Amino acid sequence: MGNIKVIAFTLGNEEYGLNIEYVQSIERLNQITRVPNVPKYVKGLINLRGNVIPIIDLKCKLDLGDAQYSENSRVIIVKFEEIELGLIVEKTNNVINVESEAIEAAASSGFNTDYFEGIAKYEGRLIILLKIEELIKTEADDSDIMD
Repeated sequence: MGNIKVIAFTLGNEEYGLNIEYVQSIERLNQITRVPNVPKYVKGLINLRGNVIPIIDLKCKLDLGDAQYSENSRVIIVKFEEIELGLIVEKTNNVINVESEAIEAAASSGFNTDYFEGIAKYEGRLIILLKIEELIKTEADDSDIMD
């Protein structure tokens, strides 16, 4: 089936990945404008090169606890269809090529698979692949800041 390119990043002690085709850019964590009456994981908005982009804390969104921001924290700007969204991660690692055969379907893992595409096995690492369309879809459904 071929390879997919994945941006690998860290949340807590785990490594996650997003298909690179949805990634617009990776930015340093800068000033975020807070927005009232939004879910806890929505941190606010940023102005990125003239575009207003909602920012969510991915660790909080995935219910993995509170993120610890540091100099290594990054915002991964993703786009699915016409929706742009920034995802705060603790650290970006690298872009990797994962062979399709090295990905185990999330459904076979026994976990809630709403946001998970599968588990990639790469050089002895397990990388949890996220479904960007589900993350963005829930934001469009749950939040008025996307309007």
